[in-house]
Amino acid sequence: MSHTDSANPPSLFRNRFLQTILLSSVLLQVGIWVRNFAILLYVADRTNNDPYAISLISVAEFAPIFVFSFIGGTFADRWRPKRTMIWCDLLSAVSVFGVLLSIHFGSWESVYLVAFISAILSQFSQPSSMRLFKYHVREEQLQQGMALFQSLMAIFMVLGPMLGTFVYSNFGLEISIAVMGVVFLLSALVLIRLPEDDMKQQTAAVKGQFRKDFVEGFRYVWQSQVLRMLGLAFILAGLAVGVAQALNLFIVTERLGKTEEFLQYMLMVNGAAMLIGGGIVAVFAKRVPPQLLLSIGMLAGAICTTIVGFSTSIPLTLSVQFLNGLVFPCIHIGISTMILKWSHSSIVGRVNGVLNPMFVGMMVVSMSFAGALKTSFSLSTIFSGAGILFLLGALVMIPIMNQKAPDHTAAAQET
Repeated sequence: MSHTDSANPPSLFRNRFLQTILLSSVLLQVGIWVRNFAILLYVADRTNNDPYAISLISVAEFAPIFVFSFIGGTFADRWRPKRTMIWCDLLSAVSVFGVLLSIHFGSWESVYLVAFISAILSQFSQPSSMRLFKYHVREEQLQQGMALFQSLMAIFMVLGPMLGTFVYSNFGLEISIAVMGVVFLLSALVLIRLPEDDMKQQTAAVKGQFRKDFVEGFRYVWQSQVLRMLGLAFILAGLAVGVAQALNLFIVTERLGKTEEFLQYMLMVNGAAMLIGGGIVAVFAKRVPPQLLLSIGMLAGAICTTIVGFSTSIPLTLSVQFLNGLVFPCIHIGISTMILKWSHSSIVGRVNGVLNPMFVGMMVVSMSFAGALKTSFSLSTIFSGAGILFLLGALVMIPIMNQKAPDHTAAAQET
């Protein structure tokens, strides 16, 4: 199906596609973290910590994912992926500078547009990246490649909050937003280095009625037992993660008796562990089926989330956060690998577009109800409930634990 069919595969680190996409991701992560903290701190300062104004930031970031992921995934399968990714980064940069002008001339509420527009465009770029990943990385190296991405995300979980806070505190909102625009431009330039995708025949084959392509993504997921179970695991994990994320601040203030600032240390401990965990999984990735990886991550999430809800000990909570971070990469890597392995390269974008909103949508739903749950139940009860959801997600994997990924190579010319 691609140049990756040679008998002796080159080292993953010599893969030109992976080198390029990792460099692009580093640049984008810098921009995203600077943006996130600049907007958060600016809105908090401007509105005197108004909960409604601050919650709108999450709506601006997550609502487009839920709405546009289906559409973006479909178009990602119809368009040339390399060109799509470059244009998305360029349009993001243009929109950022446009919003920057609006902010400069007095409309501070425009800061929400920065997150909103960027989130929309990412729904076209991200599935295109997944499609190229499927095409340019050998099947047996997919899980290792995903582990490298997870490690990169973990590095920014540690460095991102510090970087974002530093830039905003020293240079203010406008420079922070400008930094985001510049790194998106740089990312677009880096992506020019991507190998030519040579997917003209594949892309031409899926041109036709948009509605037909759109529906085909849902049908493809529904007809695969593995992808159906993965969707259910997505829903359960989204519900659990949303509640835990929304109420982590109360764990710090009520259970541990610390100030809000202590939350950043919990996140840093978790991020450092994710970095280590991603490295460990990268080493053992070839030997462990992705279903088992996902189950291990979900089971650990169930235990750790429940303990965090009951703990009033700072050392215990931080230790459990570290353990949870250590194992959390198993969830991300397991899910991403399963999507890639069980999806034909011509439909990866749509499969991603169908499954991703299940996680994000349920996360938004549970975040929305978190406040109401907090007034009715104790933190211990809520976090125990989230732990049960993680446990159910692990159990969902049992019926598909021994299934092998289909061989799409033979069918490469069909779609």
